Amino acid sequence: MTTSFPWLSTIIMLPLAAALFITIIPDKDGRTVRWYALGVGLADFALSLYALWKHYDFSEAGYQLAESVTWLPQLGVNWSLAIDGLSMPLVVLTGLVTTLSILAGWQVKEKPRLFYFLMLVMYSAQIGVFCAQDLIQFFLIWELELVPVYLLIAIWGGPKRRYAATKFILYTAGASIFILIAALSMAFYGGGALTFDLTQLGLKDYSLGFELLMYAGLLIAYGVKLSVFPLHTWLPDAHGEASAPVSMILAGVLLKMGGYALIRMNVEMLPNAHAYFAPVLAVLGVVNIVYGALASFAQRNLKRRMAYSSISHMGFVLLGVASFTDLGMSGAMLQMVSHGLIASVMFFLAGVTYDRTHTLNMDEMGGLGKKMPSTFALFTIASMASLALPGMSGFVGELMVFLGFANSEIYATSFKTIIVLLAAVGLIITPMYLLSMLREMFYGKEGKAVEGQIFLDMKPRELFIAASLMLPIIGIGFYPKLITQTYDATAVQIAQNARTALPTIASNTSPLIRVAMAPELNEIDHPITIVK
Repeated sequence: MTTSFPWLSTIIMLPLAAALFITIIPDKDGRTVRWYALGVGLADFALSLYALWKHYDFSEAGYQLAESVTWLPQLGVNWSLAIDGLSMPLVVLTGLVTTLSILAGWQVKEKPRLFYFLMLVMYSAQIGVFCAQDLIQFFLIWELELVPVYLLIAIWGGPKRRYAATKFILYTAGASIFILIAALSMAFYGGGALTFDLTQLGLKDYSLGFELLMYAGLLIAYGVKLSVFPLHTWLPDAHGEASAPVSMILAGVLLKMGGYALIRMNVEMLPNAHAYFAPVLAVLGVVNIVYGALASFAQRNLKRRMAYSSISHMGFVLLGVASFTDLGMSGAMLQMVSHGLIASVMFFLAGVTYDRTHTLNMDEMGGLGKKMPSTFALFTIASMASLALPGMSGFVGELMVFLGFANSEIYATSFKTIIVLLAAVGLIITPMYLLSMLREMFYGKEGKAVEGQIFLDMKPRELFIAASLMLPIIGIGFYPKLITQTYDATAVQIAQNARTALPTIASNTSPLIRVAMAPELNEIDHPITIVK
C-alpha cells in the first residue's frame, strides 16, 4: 500500500529532533526532561501504530510505505525507506520496548538530560535500521546506534562499566566494517550504474565465490550483534554492567537487529551462498542453544545468567533461518519478537530487584518471596515464558522452529536428528537454570542482602511496565495469529525464494554440506525447486 505522506521518515526523525530540543528545555531536577522524553516516546509509538493500522496491508509480502529521496547523488546514496512483514513487527517492538525503557529510567538522577537525549537518539537509530533500504544508509544508521549504547553503559553502568562499554564498541564497531566492505564490493560488482539499493543489489548476478565471501563477512558483522558463538563475549559483560533500562533495549531490540539483518541481507540478497552456509547456521544455532544454557547455569550474577539465556534463545533464530521452510522462517521471526518481550521484562524485573537489594549476586539473595510478593509472581511468570511454557509466546516460537527444521526436505535425516536432539538438550537445561534462579532468589533462607531488611514491593509505575510486556507475551501464547498474521506473507516469500534459489550442491563440496544435505541434493547438477 502506498501513501504520499512520509510516515517512516516522520517516525524516525521525530525522536531525533526531539532529542535536540531536550538540550534547551529548562529543568533543574530532571522531572521536566523525563516527562518530555516519555511524551515523545509515546507519541512516536502511537504514530507508528496509526500509520501501520491505516496504511499497511498485512496480506502483502512486498515493501510498503516506501520513500526515496536523493541524498548523496555523487555517491549513489539515497534516503530510502520501506517496511515489510519482516521489519514491521520489529518497528512496533522497538517503539514499545524503548518507550517502556524510558519509563523504567524514571529515577535516573545523574545527568538526566543526557540520559534521555541518548535514549531518544537510540530510538531513532533503531527504527532507522529496520526501515533503511539503502545499504550505505543502513550502515550509517547502524553505526549511529552504537554511540548512545556505548555512552549509556559507560556513564550509568556498574563498577566495570568502562570495560564493558569499551568491549561492546570494539566488537560491534569492528564487525561493522564488514558491512561497509560488503556494500562497496556489491555496489561496484559487474560495473553499471552505482547503486546501494538493497533490491537492486539483490538482483545482481554474482559469482558463487563472491557471494560466499560477502555472506561470510556479513555473517561476522551480524553474528556479533546476534551474539552468535564465539562472537558473543561482549554481551554478558554489557548486560552485567548496564542499568536496567539499557539492558531492556540491549536484549529487547539490539539483538534483533542482528537477526533482522541476517535474514534481510544474507538470506534475501545472497540466496546461493545461503544454501552453502545454512548447515553452518544450523550447527552454530545448536551450539548457541546448548552452550548458552550451560553457561547460564554456571553464572552467579543474576543479569549475566539472563544474558547467557539470551544467547541460548538466539540459537533458535539461527535454526529457523537455516530450515528453508515456511514454518521455520516464521518461527525465527516470532522468536525474535517473543524474546524481545520476554528478555525486556526479565531484565526490568532484575533491575527492580537490584534497586531493593543493591546486589546482583544470587548467593546474597534468598527469601525475597515473602517480602516482595508482586515481584516474585511476575518474575515467576516471566521465567515460565522464557522456558517456553505452553500458553506463552516463547513456546510457540520455539515449537515452530523445531517443527520447521525437523520437516525440512533439504537436510539429511541423520543431520536433522542430531541437531534436533542437541537443541532438545538445551530445552531441558533451560528450566533447570531458570527454576534454580527462582529458588535461590525467592525461597529458602534469607541471604545477606535480604536478612533483616524491609523492602518496598513494586510501585504502580513498575507494575505498569511489567504488565505492558506480559500482556503481549500471554496474548501471543494463546493466540499466535495475533503476530504471525502480520508477517506470514513475507515469511513464506523469503523461505520460498531461499528454496528456489538453491544452487548446485555437488558431491565435491565441503564435508559438512555432504553430511548435512539430503542425498538427492548431492546427485543433481542443476538448480532445483523444493515444493512445500
